[in-house]
Amino acid sequence: MNSRSTLGYGLLLAALVAAPWLGAYPVFVMKLMCFALFAAAFNLLLGYTGLLSFGHAAFLGGSAYVAGHAIKVWGLSPELGLLLGTAVGAALGWVFGMLAIRRQGIYFAMITLALAQMVYFFALQAPFTGGEDGLQGVPRGKLFGVLSLQSDLTMYYVALVVVALAFALIVRTVHSPFGQLLKGIKENEARALSLGYDVGRVKLVAFVISAALSGLAGALKTVVLGFATLTDVHWSSSGSVILMTLLGGLGTLSGPLVGATVVVALENKIGELGNLLASVTKVDWFSTLGESVTIVTGLIFMVCVLAFRRGIMGEVIAFRSRKRR
Repeated sequence: MNSRSTLGYGLLLAALVAAPWLGAYPVFVMKLMCFALFAAAFNLLLGYTGLLSFGHAAFLGGSAYVAGHAIKVWGLSPELGLLLGTAVGAALGWVFGMLAIRRQGIYFAMITLALAQMVYFFALQAPFTGGEDGLQGVPRGKLFGVLSLQSDLTMYYVALVVVALAFALIVRTVHSPFGQLLKGIKENEARALSLGYDVGRVKLVAFVISAALSGLAGALKTVVLGFATLTDVHWSSSGSVILMTLLGGLGTLSGPLVGATVVVALENKIGELGNLLASVTKVDWFSTLGESVTIVTGLIFMVCVLAFRRGIMGEVIAFRSRKRR
């Protein structure tokens, strides 16, 4: 990672540290960070390994339910809940990977989707998940039995540390020899096989790492918000993370962070934006934008595919490369 990238991540971290003191709503920023971690974990699989999974919602939502139940019913501390959520994500990733990793392309994607739907229906019918009402009232508890997380500000900085460490792990993985092998498999799997690498095992390890970090994002989201719902494990969450990754820039470290910011901000703030546009333009239709989030995100996805296929950060990086040349 070059000095410019290091400086950029340093500035981003400084901005996140200062965000609550600059008027940002801590809970919203924490939710954004959870989805940014989710998108970065998914990008490790799709952007660097070339595996398109339609089942990543199973890792996010499954870990969210298990961590929430463990904290609420079993009385686990929040750090143990996060570790359990990460372990559940890794275990689900291993099961999914063992069943799907031998397939390629659309067959791989469809197997992951089918397995994720099984997890969804389990969450719908299992007694401890709350069914359609979801798992409610998950307490934040005390970190290591000492630091109370009831304060949004305290919870914010704990979440920031967790997400920063997880993202640092992703960066380290990408720039390690293992990460270079992942890129080689994505570009030319046959050549990696001819060089003697166990491609299936490498893909499985990448899948498990991605699933574990997605599970961490889901568990952290439950601790932050205090609930887990069927939306977390629904196939639409898998679609959202794909959109975040493609919009931000596939195969870039910063792309998923930008894509998650755009998508989550639209989903939460588009109603306010619509009301503002309606008051400025006097066009009443803009006030209904809050009810049309799916349409707006679909239009953004179309523009992304047609106008800048590399994604936001992909186009920025390409522009800098052309400028240097």
